[in-house]
Amino acid sequence: MTTSTSPTDRAVTMSGRQISALIVLLASQFMMAADFSVLNVALPRVGDDLGFTSGNLQWITTTFALCAAGCTLVFGRLGDVIGRRRIFIGGMVLLCVASVIGGLAESPSLLLLARTLQGLATAAVTPAALALLTTTFSDPALRTRALGLNGVMMSLGFTVGAVLGGVLTDLLSWRWAFFINIPVAVAAIVIVPIVVNESRSGSSQKLDVPGAALITAGLFAVIYGVTTGAESGFSGIALLALAAGLGLLGVFSIVESRSADALVPVQILKKRTVAVSNVAALFIFGGETALIFFTGLYVQNVLGLSPLAAGLTLLGIGLGQIVGGFIGPRVLTKVAPRTALGASLALQGLLMAPMVWTGTDSIALIPLLATQFVNGIFSMLAMLSFMVIATSSVTDDLQGMATGMATQSQQVGIAVGIPLMSAIFTAVAGADALGVEQLDGIRVAVGIDAVLLVVVGVAAWLALRIRASSIGTEPSPATA
Repeated sequence: MTTSTSPTDRAVTMSGRQISALIVLLASQFMMAADFSVLNVALPRVGDDLGFTSGNLQWITTTFALCAAGCTLVFGRLGDVIGRRRIFIGGMVLLCVASVIGGLAESPSLLLLARTLQGLATAAVTPAALALLTTTFSDPALRTRALGLNGVMMSLGFTVGAVLGGVLTDLLSWRWAFFINIPVAVAAIVIVPIVVNESRSGSSQKLDVPGAALITAGLFAVIYGVTTGAESGFSGIALLALAAGLGLLGVFSIVESRSADALVPVQILKKRTVAVSNVAALFIFGGETALIFFTGLYVQNVLGLSPLAAGLTLLGIGLGQIVGGFIGPRVLTKVAPRTALGASLALQGLLMAPMVWTGTDSIALIPLLATQFVNGIFSMLAMLSFMVIATSSVTDDLQGMATGMATQSQQVGIAVGIPLMSAIFTAVAGADALGVEQLDGIRVAVGIDAVLLVVVGVAAWLALRIRASSIGTEPSPATA
């Protein structure tokens, strides 16, 4: 593999060791992305087999996302301190254990335990794999190519996972959505120590243990409060969890402002570009995750089609995201990221509209597939724009922290998106709704999801435009 890195067209070639490292690290990222969608299409079948109610079904996804959201930043920083390869391998071992438990689960509690461990494994492996990629490829051109392939493989993982989940559930069992992880994880555990060097921060900075404990506990409490309140009403334990979580996050901000080894430097949080883009990310990922969840319910429970059909329906979003991943960088050379972010968010919402008018006739799948493909393109463009804006105004020595925050925002959005929209669904359709009875709830939930994305897209564009005007310059396409 070669690429041009300078005006002199100096060819830079990956070594055999680098190619091996790239393959195994990209395979791990592919698997983590597939893990999310591979079980999504099997949710109705899992619920029937293990006794989940339609109101509780979202906890299979939410439990995973809650743990990933609460621990990503901490595991990323821990990798800086004790070694990213060590964290990566530990995460893969944990994934193996989780997959065995999930594949053999005979009760909702065991399945949720497996999803908890999978979430922790994802929080460990994802930032570690990304850091190992950037340190393995020190040449800027090779690093750019490796990161680009990483983005494409994660989108491809989602797409293949959606189809694979349907195939496995139809031909074998939903349990193979867990078992299929084991050989890939074992291969990574064996190969990574051979082809990837250990990597850690060269500074003497230590892990901010108080900060790590506070932000993890705070995020867990807030997300738990949101999901519990969305399911049972915002009273009692839900309000208590929200209050406790917000209090812990407040204490976290005080501790960080006084810490020499701050987990999250306060100056990052004060940047409007960082704040606005990370808030937008909550809606980008939360909105898209909810759409995926309700599309699966609609195809299987309302139309009565198979898990394979549900997987093929979700294929439209995944393919759109792959296309968006290829064309997005070119778009951002011609359009300011703040404009691309606002427009893409709004269009992502507008392209959810066909779900609002769906019926019980499978002919509705034709416009649904077409619009969800285009939706996937704009959701990926929104993701790329958000990442550029979130990191462009941060100095090089804080880039790791900025990308860690961005990853955390994605996970939090995924964790709260489904439960909040599920609360709307349950309020309309009822917790025990079955089959066609769920249609009105799906329509209303997706409709509100769409409106929120349009509103947030416009608000984000205005907020970032005000920022650009306040500093007296109009940002170029390459900046936020």
